[in-house]
This record gives sequence, structure tokens and C-alpha cells, in this order.
Amino acid sequence: MAHTSDLIATDIEQYLTQHENKGLLRFITCGSVDDGKSTLIGRLLFDSKMLFEDQLTAMEADSKKYGTQGEGIDFALLVDGLAAEREQGITIDVAYRFFSTEKRKFIVADTPGHEQYTRNMVTGASTADAAILMVDARKGILTQTRRHSFLMSLIGIRKVIVAINKMDLMDYSEAVYNAIRDEYRAFAKQLNLEDVTFIPMSALRGDNITHHSENTPWYHGTTLMGYLETVEVDDERLQRNPFRLSVQWVNRPNLDFRGFSGTLASGIVRPGDEIRVQPSGKTSKIASIYTYDGELDQAVAGQSVTLTLTDEIDISRGDVISTIDAPAQTAEQFETTIVWMHDDPLLPGRPYLFKLGTRTVTATVTDIKYQINVNTLEHTAAKKLELNSIGICNISLDRPIAFDPYTENQDTGGFILIDRMSNNTVGAGMIHFSLRRSQNIHMQHVDINKSARAQQKGQKPAVLWLTGLSGAGKSTIANLVETRLHALGHHTYLLDGDNVRHGLNRDLGFTDADRVENIRRVGEVARLMVDAGLIVLTAFISPFRSERALARSMVEDGEFIEVFVNTPLDVAEDRDPKGLYKKARRGELKNFTGIDSAYERPETSEIVLDTTRLTPEDAAEQIIDTLKARGIIPSD
Repeated sequence: MAHTSDLIATDIEQYLTQHENKGLLRFITCGSVDDGKSTLIGRLLFDSKMLFEDQLTAMEADSKKYGTQGEGIDFALLVDGLAAEREQGITIDVAYRFFSTEKRKFIVADTPGHEQYTRNMVTGASTADAAILMVDARKGILTQTRRHSFLMSLIGIRKVIVAINKMDLMDYSEAVYNAIRDEYRAFAKQLNLEDVTFIPMSALRGDNITHHSENTPWYHGTTLMGYLETVEVDDERLQRNPFRLSVQWVNRPNLDFRGFSGTLASGIVRPGDEIRVQPSGKTSKIASIYTYDGELDQAVAGQSVTLTLTDEIDISRGDVISTIDAPAQTAEQFETTIVWMHDDPLLPGRPYLFKLGTRTVTATVTDIKYQINVNTLEHTAAKKLELNSIGICNISLDRPIAFDPYTENQDTGGFILIDRMSNNTVGAGMIHFSLRRSQNIHMQHVDINKSARAQQKGQKPAVLWLTGLSGAGKSTIANLVETRLHALGHHTYLLDGDNVRHGLNRDLGFTDADRVENIRRVGEVARLMVDAGLIVLTAFISPFRSERALARSMVEDGEFIEVFVNTPLDVAEDRDPKGLYKKARRGELKNFTGIDSAYERPETSEIVLDTTRLTPEDAAEQIIDTLKARGIIPSD
């Protein structure tokens, strides 16, 4: 299994060519804490001769320093990325290592076993072809074993090696091996994990790692390295799936050439093949296939290529080019599994960026159907998803996209969620299927549109979104503005926070989740009223920037005017017209903005009203002047 070859001495160029063309297997090690994952990876690196003499000497010194094992070398020291991790006895992040043998190249991800690092395990497993699930022979199947098995099934890892480690500490007992094997098989059946291989081993002593061990004469299966060198990788499987390419960019260096570049997610494509572009549904044929090295007769999954077509059809970044015989599906509403990866919880109704392949759109989770307890597989009700939680959620996009169910194609069925403000990745998900209603509900054409309605009223439709703390004066100012607009003959409607909660939003409380849903509904109503040609005024605390951004995104550019009623907390608290601050200070009113619930100040409001120096009448007049300056209403 050594990473050596006679060609190194006789024909180095041929050796390098062979090495470059070797297949690549990506795999993870996972399981319970202190089950020997790092030791196993160290053994694999050592046996594949990826170490040099000075490294071995340093490892022997470290082994003496830490007093480990008494076996000469502690292989776990090979893969410790941080000294702090070694001192704590844990791995706190995913560590990647590379090694190779004569038959194949490998990238291994060592994932942490603790429940609080679920997101790290998901990250490491997201690109893996196979998984080594470590089981300590002394302890058997543990909670962490079951949790990581569930995550493997969730992510879609099809090849699983159950490495029953530390058999040397159980006298290489066949009965111990059989008991663990039978228990795990019963559990794996619940998860539909069908391709499971069991190997008894000692990572420390090297039993059944690269050679069959004399200590387990009763075991007649493969060695670990024998399995890793021969198991089918995803690239090979994906070549059998229908052709998919997500367009990364449109390549047009001159008027005579128009190519569509990207990486084949699956399948094989050849010149002359008929294709369909999704979500538009337009069809054409492949004219030619190019790579950096020139023109190809065919391309396969994993290759980055540029395609030209026989027809001039409109294709944009994020579109999916599919085989015409089995095209991708299109929809804008889905049932999904979401793994939440951020300290701030996922809240239904809050807008996120949804990225699948090269397509990025706006998404909201419309419903958390249930949360999955990854330790027991129990389904529990949830109104939000906290860090490392996993939930089955319905999700709605602002436009249709092309997709495949995740179980059929991970590249066109797996997505990430991105925070709109920070641009941080906050979640990862897998599409199950499109919701039937998304296929049956279509926008109905009407003859009278927004422009006609606004023209009849002699105004431009707009949303005046007043935001600020309770007691800032939002409702008072909004009422004065509407009174003035009505006197000028304009058509308006005022949506006030308290009034809306008597009807449309009477079912909502004041938790963060309910506040998000409150503003989402108000935004949708305001959008409909703008479509009716009205000038809409809203007076809501609307404490979160992301929800105000969602409301803004629902109307066209220039139709949303954010008005920050800037009143300091101490001033608002002194006013306290409803006595709410006093109740909040006494603990009688929970989740009160400014006291025990956050208010995120606007950063780029169109209008800022400093109510410490402006009277309500002056503030209303400033808004009227802005409407005139923007052409929403005619100037005097």
C-alpha cells in the first residue's frame, strides 16, 4: 500500500501522469468521542508512507511527552490541527487530510463527535463519497453513533464502513463483533442505510487496516484499505444519472461565439444531444463542447466545460441545462430538510438568500412541520430552529428554479441559506419534492394593472414604512400625514400596528418568530395596496432589518420609503403613553422591544425624523415634502 512506485526511479514523467489520472475518493471518519478516529487516520497516513523520517522522530517525541499508548508512536498526533484540541482531548472542527496509494487518491475529513458540532459533521460529509463510522468495541453502539448515522443518511452517503475499533482491548472476540454488527444492522434498516460493511480492527495495532490480521481468523471480509481502494465513487455513479449543467456564466468573447460554461453535475453530454433549459423550458441541441485544452467529443460528470448550442435561445446564469428526455423539475415551493448552522435561530417568514448551484433567489420558510431529535429520531413541534437543529420545513422562493430531489442528485437538490445582511451561510438544506400547490397555482392575467389604477388617482403608489421604538410617535405622525394627503385629494390607507393585531394578526404574539410573521403579513398587504395604486402608510415597530428588507423587496424600486422615527429609548420611555415600558421594567411584559427584545436601527432610511427637535406636525411636513420631491404626489 506504499505511496511508492518503481516508475519514480525509471520514468518520473510517466509516474506523475499516472498519479494525476488516479481516481479520487472523498470520505469522512465519524462516530462517538474518543473512538479512535484520529488514530485511524494517522495509521492510514503512516501505512501509505506519507510521512518522512523527521516527522516520525517528532511524533515519537510527542508520544513520550503525552505518555500515550506505549506503542512507540501515537498516530492521533498526526492529525491534531490545534494544540488546544490536544490538551482538551477533543476535535473541535473538521480536519482534512490528503494521501494516496498506487490505486487511488484520498481526501479524508475527520469530523468531531460532540452533538454541539453537528454543523461541522454536516460540512465534512457534504462532499463525501463514503463514511467510516467508528465504534469502540468496549462501548458498542452509542448515542453519537446513532446521531452520525442519521446525519449520513440525511446527507445521502451511500457507502458506510462500520469500523469496530479497539478489538485488541476485547481479545479480538468474534462474539463482541457479531453483537455490535447485529445491533447496528437493525438500526441501519430504520435509516435505509443498505450498503454497510463491517470490519473488526485495531487502528493502533494495524489489524485489518491494510492486511488481514492473524488475530481475527474468523473474519473473512475486506481490509479497510482494500475497501477504500475499490469502492465506487460518486463521480462514477453520477455519470449514469441524467445530464445536468448549472450555467455559471455566459461566455461571449465575440459576436460569432456564444457559450454556456459550468461544471457537469451529472450525466454525459455529446454534440448533437437534445437539451432543455430550465426553468424557461426552451429546447435546443448541443453544437460543440469545449474545455481549456480544446474541443471534446463528450463530457462527463465533474468536468468543467463550455457548451454551444445550435439555436440562439435566452440562457442566463443559474439556469440548468438538462437532457430533453429527463429534464430537471421546476417549482418555487418545496418540502425540505434544513440543518441550521447559526447562533441566531431560523424564524418562519424571515427572508434569506437561497443558493442552489449557481442560482441565488430570495426564500422564506413558510412552515416548520417538525424538528428531528437526532439522538432518538423523534419528531417534535417547533416554531424556530436553533443552532445545530434539523427540521422538516416548507420553503417558498420568489421565483421558480430548476431542481431535482436531493436523493436523486445532490448537486441540483442541495442548497444553502445565506443571511441577507451579513452574507454568512446560516443553513444547509435538501429538497424532498415540490409542493403540489406550487405547480397548480399560477398568476392570473388582469387587464387593469397598477399603472392604470395609479393614473386614475393622479399619484404614484408607494409604501411609507414608519419604524421606531414604541412611543416614538409613529402612529401620530402617520395619521397626520394621511390627513394631509386626504385633504390634497390623494388615495391612501394607514396600516397601524395595534389595529392590525385586532384582526389580520390577532393570532400572533410578541416572540421574535411572531414579530417576523407579523411584518411579513403586513408587507404582503401593503404590496397588494400598492398594486391598487394607493399610497400606503404603515406604523410598526418592525424591529428587525431583515423583515424591513423583505417588505422593501415586495414592491418595485422607488416605491418603498423607509421612515425612521428616531426617538432615543429614554425619551420614548419618559413618554410611555400606554404604560408599556413600566410593565416591561416590572417584568410583567415579556419580549418588549428596547427592554428585553432587540431593536435594530435602520442604516439607510430614506427619511430620518429626529423627534427630540421636531414636532409631529414638522415631521409630517418633512414626509410630505419628500413625497413631492420624489414625484409620488404633484408639487404645489
